[in-house]
Amino acid sequence: MFGIFTSQKQKVRQLAADWIELADKVERYRRDVLPQADLENLQRACGDLRKLLREKADSAALKLGIDSLEATLRKTGGAHYPKSGLVENVEFFLVAAIVILGLRAFYIQPFKIPTNSMWPSYYGMTGQVYQNADNEPGSAERAFRFITTGAQSRRVDAPDSGEVLLPIGANGGRGVVAHAEVSGRSWFVLPTKLREYTLFAGQRTASVRVPLDFDMDWVLRDAYFPDDHRPLSEIVRDKLSKGEVVVREIRTAGGTFTAQFVKTGRQVKAGERMLSFDILTGDQLFVDRVSYHFVRPSVGDGFVFRTDHIDSPYMRDRVTGKQVESYYIKRLTGLPGDRLRIADYTLFRNGAPITGSDAFDLNAKQLERYSGYRDEGLFRNGAEVTLEAGQYMALGDNSANSLDGRYWGTVAGKDIVGRPLFIYYPFTNRWGPAP
Repeated sequence: MFGIFTSQKQKVRQLAADWIELADKVERYRRDVLPQADLENLQRACGDLRKLLREKADSAALKLGIDSLEATLRKTGGAHYPKSGLVENVEFFLVAAIVILGLRAFYIQPFKIPTNSMWPSYYGMTGQVYQNADNEPGSAERAFRFITTGAQSRRVDAPDSGEVLLPIGANGGRGVVAHAEVSGRSWFVLPTKLREYTLFAGQRTASVRVPLDFDMDWVLRDAYFPDDHRPLSEIVRDKLSKGEVVVREIRTAGGTFTAQFVKTGRQVKAGERMLSFDILTGDQLFVDRVSYHFVRPSVGDGFVFRTDHIDSPYMRDRVTGKQVESYYIKRLTGLPGDRLRIADYTLFRNGAPITGSDAFDLNAKQLERYSGYRDEGLFRNGAEVTLEAGQYMALGDNSANSLDGRYWGTVAGKDIVGRPLFIYYPFTNRWGPAP
């Protein structure tokens, strides 16, 4: 660290010590195969350089001793010296890979928050909406935002003049606006699945594709209902009850079908920007894999676990039906033996409002963007859930938009991975120790 302040003589002495260390390594590994004369020459050259170090010889004498030892090593070093640059680079990257894999497997694991089930404690991918083209960032700002927040732009222009309409339909828990699952590319290279949304303007359509885990309902609400902060599902239900919908026949390659569309009230002209937003990356953090080997998880902890052994339709691929192997992050809300229930947006543990995290109280009072716990799934209509031995309950902080233990049950102790440690990306005000 302080090498810039080291004198030239000190640097030469350190270099001599490094050569002696290499010579000792060669002697240990090759003394059984070296001819006696070569072994003696190696020992002599190494001993001479050691003597110079002990006698605190000047730099010139040390350099001569190093040159003599280096010449001997070239003859006796075998595979240990001299090494080609390729061999040294391969060794370096191999050791680095082993260290990284070891750290990841036993100590610290990087993890990316994919969805907003823990929002606003942890952010999944979120959308930043621009109401018109004049508000959109310029090219320099886009580059800066991409580096610091992973922002990726989506811009959609109106194909026709008229009111923007949103198609609604059943989407398997992926929001209220109808969409299709299509094949695409991640980072322009890797095959992946995307969701494609088709919006209507006048009599024509325009589409936009987003990652499979992206919460598009938030974007559509902020774009077309910016003054209404309710979930889009509640806005749509309200409009359906008031008859603010349009029914149309849609012609596709697969045939003609009838669809319902929600009126947005947003009028656009052909060529105008009808939708503009950036997708900001989810929080990326390090997970502590060590602590839970020594201490029991505490209620209120952020909680990372494997889904491999959760036997539920929600943990299977909708197309293949195979078990999805993944990692989830929720908040630990129940330990073995606990009794849990939800009433009036409050989570009760063993008969009393749960404690252990600020998120519990904020949800109960519906403060600071916390929407409150919803009595759905296993907790429907105030039902009480008792946890069996070895089982833990994990719920999302964003209960109104979380597929959590209310639906697929409990987490086995063997599937616990660890707790969030540090948010290392993106570079926002959330950077730092994980809450």
